[in-house]
Amino acid sequence: MAADPRMAGLVPEVVAMVHAGARALRDGDPLRAETLLQQACRQAPRHPEPLRYLAILQLHTRRAAQAIDTLRRALAQAPDDALLHSDLGTAQSACGQADAALASWRRACELDPAQPTPWFNLGRNLQQRGDTDAAVAALERATALAPDMLPAQVLLGDALAHAGRFAESAARYREALRLQPACGDAWRGLSNIKTVPLGDDDAALLRAQLQRRDLTAADRVAMGHALGKLEEDHGRYEAAYAAFQSANGLQKQLTPWRAQPFERYVEEALAATAHLPPPLDPALGQDAIFIVGLPRSGSTLFEQILASHPQVEGAGELPDLGIVLQQESLRRGRPYPQWVTEASAADWERLGRDYLARTARWRSRHPRFTDKHPDNWKHAGVLRAMLPGAAVIETRREPLETAWSCYKQQFYAQPHFANDLADIACYLRGCERAMAVWRARDPARIFLHRYESLLENPEPAIRALLRDCGLAFDPACLAPHRATRSVRTASAAQVRQPLRTGTARAVAYGSLLDPLVSLLGPLPA
Repeated sequence: MAADPRMAGLVPEVVAMVHAGARALRDGDPLRAETLLQQACRQAPRHPEPLRYLAILQLHTRRAAQAIDTLRRALAQAPDDALLHSDLGTAQSACGQADAALASWRRACELDPAQPTPWFNLGRNLQQRGDTDAAVAALERATALAPDMLPAQVLLGDALAHAGRFAESAARYREALRLQPACGDAWRGLSNIKTVPLGDDDAALLRAQLQRRDLTAADRVAMGHALGKLEEDHGRYEAAYAAFQSANGLQKQLTPWRAQPFERYVEEALAATAHLPPPLDPALGQDAIFIVGLPRSGSTLFEQILASHPQVEGAGELPDLGIVLQQESLRRGRPYPQWVTEASAADWERLGRDYLARTARWRSRHPRFTDKHPDNWKHAGVLRAMLPGAAVIETRREPLETAWSCYKQQFYAQPHFANDLADIACYLRGCERAMAVWRARDPARIFLHRYESLLENPEPAIRALLRDCGLAFDPACLAPHRATRSVRTASAAQVRQPLRTGTARAVAYGSLLDPLVSLLGPLPA
């Protein structure tokens, strides 16, 4: 076996020690791995490679801050080592240091542009930040350098879909399936390009792959959802229902969602937000537009309409509101919303300014921005104190359509309410009840908009939407499908189609959905 050039300068005993440590980590014995790697570092304190392996161990054992320190020690010995910079970016990302991580990956790409891994890491994280065009460029470099890198092919497919380049996206997913026919993420991506239905050849391949016994559970779930979508597109509704039921049943076994804590949260949030201090600055947050409500309720379309306005940046699903409140919970040592009644007007202003600072980059091109993270509705009750100038748009779709669309969609974040029909009904009721209360408490800032009304009579609905957001009417908003922004949701293909009615799908399933209809019951208007 050829000697590893990265080990050059190490005595054979230390090389053997590093390799033994790596094997121990691979075999699930991190304590032995650390003993060996620490010993190797002591015996070769000025060589970067034992330190790099130690940092990898620290990352695997969730000690990213230590890994950063270890990698900086290694870089002191080899400041132009691309792999060290790449690993440093990974450690920084794990610590939430997103900007530093991007800088490290960019430096790695500059130092050794022939290495695919830094390009992949750079592309993946640019995509997470919403910089889709740059992500596509980086991922294209990664796949050109390593055509067999399956995750890079899939992620490039995702990025191209988000950019609206669906034919190229499908080609990347199909290349991933050539590499691995049971790649659930590739099937998921193809299925989400809803404007191009999968064909009979795809159905045969999917069914054959689902017969395999060596599938991971994640791949089986993703392929089950893809098969369900395929069967629905071909009008085979009983087969579609069975495929969705199987996929969701498996996912629920893996990650059960619990209704009682959710219901308790809604009650606590409603009580805690009943009385909030008047804001110190009533205009704070007037550049933010929150789009809240259930997934699959039309929120991406509403955002696309707003993002067509020359004053608005469509930022997508930003995690920042939840992060700001979570960090405050950690500071206070109590979970949200238990501390809400204790927060002063000055506290809320501080939190609001923290959110605005975190999202400042979304106002670099336009003065207003949208935030449609699916969990933001849970915090809508505090916005009148935290960001009192913000507009809050609640989107609603007919309950059966919303519920069934959630059941058909595979969600990454787990546990998730959408894996079970009863859980979906519980979540829908809780969301709509809470939003009705918060809308009554803050009618000047929280507005209800209905998906079906928008499709049936677009111009009046769009004018009302813009008015509620404090925006002047602009004709571009009547043709949201022409907007060229990145759309990073499962609706990326749909919102690039002209507005049209006839999007209901649940009715085709007939009596198969009677149990769901019964679970939903009468809902508030």
